[in-house]
Amino acid sequence: MGAIVRAVEHSHALLLLLFAVLSYFFMRPKQLQQGKKQFWIWAVLWWLVLFGRSTSWGRDYFPDVPKIYFRGISVVLMGSVVFMLFSKPLRSEVALKIKTISIPVWAVLLVILGFVISDGIEHHRAYGEIFLRNLEYKDLIEELYEFPLIIGLFLVTLHVMRQDKPVLSE
Repeated sequence: MGAIVRAVEHSHALLLLLFAVLSYFFMRPKQLQQGKKQFWIWAVLWWLVLFGRSTSWGRDYFPDVPKIYFRGISVVLMGSVVFMLFSKPLRSEVALKIKTISIPVWAVLLVILGFVISDGIEHHRAYGEIFLRNLEYKDLIEELYEFPLIIGLFLVTLHVMRQDKPVLSE
């Protein structure tokens, strides 16, 4: 069972990295004007943070490397996401997107359900038992319910990218 769970976790990591790359190449943030450039770089960094977290910042693949390196990776990635928020153009762009971009409710529900169910299973919440019949499969079921969360996040991002892209073409 451990090998299957690891394969699912590796699939998550691959998807998160793929979504970072797709977001970058779809939006090409370096070619954008201020505000949009920061927003899409920030979005790609979020995918990289999720990827890093899913791989324990690389420890899963390089267990013999001293932990200080992985701590550095996590600090740089998370710090980048946080410190970018001090940028006025980024904050303005986030506020603009919140006001003007529509997000499909079904994709948000997919994210919320995936998170709530996988969290309920992982942390033994009372409602988690509804989705977990056999404790032997706890880790696998928890990981499988993270797929809707990851896919939902990408669908939300894709929807925002598609709405932002025509504005860039004009």
